[in-house]
Amino acid sequence: MTAARASDHPTPPADTPDGSSHPRPQSKTDLFMSFSILALQGFGGVLAIVQRELVEKKQWLTLDEFLEDWAVAQILPGPNVVNLSLMIGDRYFGLAGALAALAGMLAFPLVVVLALAAVFGGIADTAAAQGALRGMGAVAAGLITATGIKLIAALRRNPMGLAVCWALAIATFIAIGLLRWPLLWVLLGIGGLASVWAYRQLGIIEQKAKAA
Repeated sequence: MTAARASDHPTPPADTPDGSSHPRPQSKTDLFMSFSILALQGFGGVLAIVQRELVEKKQWLTLDEFLEDWAVAQILPGPNVVNLSLMIGDRYFGLAGALAALAGMLAFPLVVVLALAAVFGGIADTAAAQGALRGMGAVAAGLITATGIKLIAALRRNPMGLAVCWALAIATFIAIGLLRWPLLWVLLGIGGLASVWAYRQLGIIEQKAKAA
């Protein structure tokens, strides 16, 4: 009896930095199709769809990993979900994977947007169209709020401590939502303080682990 070929077996789960394992994209085609489906669902709030698809359904990322990657994607120039797709694609398949994920994020949505723009152009000034846009805005706000509430659970495991996380979140809300400070200064100021505090706490945790 001949030995079974290695290619007959499914791709093993990816090893994460903390030593755990979870599912991973099977191929660049899988990346392309997954991000295409994700992008086509993103009407009114991509964040909610991204978290549900990548963490809850496909399990390519844990909730903590998603928060870390999303934080990086947020501060980089460009659309955050596009940055995230590039990061995930590059992590598993290098440059080719990053391009496959990016193509999935942009290809089909571009066609849909162009088609909708052509249709909507003739009715944009009607009361019905304006009402529909306001309604979708309310739905988008609800989706983002619901996802934010779901992500709060991961803050309990943050090395900075839950109280510090809440204080930073409130300070960021006040700075951007109420005081209208430029995003760059908020990132450098509050983000810099958060980074310093997190670095300090991680050092303390590492020292305790060595002493144990």
